[in-house]
Amino acid sequence: MKRIFDPVHHFIELTPAEARLLDTPVMQRLRRLRQLGLAYLAFPSAEHSRFTHALGALAMGTRAFDGLVATGRSFFRDDADVAYQRRLVRAALVLHDIGHGPFSHACEAVLGRRHEDRTRELLALPETGAQLDALEVESADVLDLILGDGPARYPHLRELVSGPNLDADRMDYLLRDAYFTGVQSGRYDADQLVASLRLIERDGAAVVGIDARGVVALESFVLARYMMFASVYFHHTTRMFERILQDVLRELWPDPHALDPIDEFLAWDDFRVLNELRDRRSPSAIALRERKRIYKLAAEFNAEHDLSKFEARDRELRSSYGSENVWADEQSQVLHRLPLVAGDGKPTIWVRTPEGVVDARQASDLIGKITGTAYWRKLFVKRGATPLIKN
Repeated sequence: MKRIFDPVHHFIELTPAEARLLDTPVMQRLRRLRQLGLAYLAFPSAEHSRFTHALGALAMGTRAFDGLVATGRSFFRDDADVAYQRRLVRAALVLHDIGHGPFSHACEAVLGRRHEDRTRELLALPETGAQLDALEVESADVLDLILGDGPARYPHLRELVSGPNLDADRMDYLLRDAYFTGVQSGRYDADQLVASLRLIERDGAAVVGIDARGVVALESFVLARYMMFASVYFHHTTRMFERILQDVLRELWPDPHALDPIDEFLAWDDFRVLNELRDRRSPSAIALRERKRIYKLAAEFNAEHDLSKFEARDRELRSSYGSENVWADEQSQVLHRLPLVAGDGKPTIWVRTPEGVVDARQASDLIGKITGTAYWRKLFVKRGATPLIKN
């Protein structure tokens, strides 16, 4: 058994086969991808990597799975079934971020390839397959849990890996991101939330919900997601430099298809991108290298329920400064970090109460008020831009 110390979860234990999986180049590359991209330009200590997050997700997922087994043993066929599912969820959580490119979503916007597609390719590599064979788990099952699309063989495990709400991915990154940014409002009662998780049968399948006694912990989790989105994930400095970064990446990769081959894609990480900027003299490269602000924040519209005020201000700024000098930012790339996003009549989270199983929005007034459609927008104007002279 290998033990790794983590500042958030303390000692994390790995089997020899899991330790060998961590040693593969695909996993070691995650050490060179920051979990929060350019957030370190706003929060200087936010230097943690996707590698440490993968370990943290494994730790949280294991605690959650073991708790589900303890309180819902009837949902599992036998000890062999429990053992397989435990190995599977741990492997999926270790590997869930391997498809990310340099600076994550900025990279995807330039290359036009989703990290989920890369994950599919990486899991098909012989070396990755060999490591999963050593763990005695099926690659197809791992892929299903990570991508979270199509029919699910283990729907409850998919919830723990790929969400959309009670996944170990979010459970870890909230604690980890709050720790490394110093944003205390991002913390939540993880112990109580995990202890409250339950398997609930809905429409003939087991889904992950919570016991009513965990509603307060769930509220703290929802509030933490909300506060981290507002304070960190959608911070104006981070978003501004991510826009600049996209211009830099287009300079580095004039032909986005050049990174289509998986070997070429794997050759790039955050460190290589920043190293390539050393001698570039474009305004965007200089701005990113020296933390020079090309834009200034002109207006923010947070958690609005309609876009009328934003649209009016957008028109006003473009009329005053010219459209080429105005940038409208919105939240689509980080939408998954918002709390309890649910649509098409789907529940947010099932809660088991003495009166029956209900939607979390019914079990908690707070959750009912904080969830639902809301728009987050920011408007930036280029520094040095002067108002247009109108006749």
